[in-house]
Amino acid sequence: MFRLFAPTVEVSAHCDLPCGVYDPAQARIEAESVKAICQKVADNNDPDFRTRAAIIKEQRSHLVKEHLWVLWTDYFKPPHFEKYPQLHTLFNEATKLAGAAGTKGAFDVANADKLLAKIDEIAEIFAETKKA
Repeated sequence: MFRLFAPTVEVSAHCDLPCGVYDPAQARIEAESVKAICQKVADNNDPDFRTRAAIIKEQRSHLVKEHLWVLWTDYFKPPHFEKYPQLHTLFNEATKLAGAAGTKGAFDVANADKLLAKIDEIAEIFAETKKA
């Protein structure tokens, strides 16, 4: 009876879905929005504007983290981490830069720039894995 439900073909892939689904560009777009908000807030002292900006910036920062987490946990697999041993550290640092101690918690353009740089480093490795 159990043979009825047993798989007849074994398949493997380096990610959960066919390639083309995951892309660090999604995290970068949100991080660029965060940076733009930080820049706009620097020129605006209206408390209502600043409150709305803070809410949107926190949401966008959280989306950066979500996009990075999906790449970290669903796209990259052990062979990637073996070939690129700095990958875990890059993801850890990037998600922290998008968190409460980074762009989520302050209107700091420098933190946004650091976050974008980390995302770019991840994107370079991502592009290398797509060539293989």
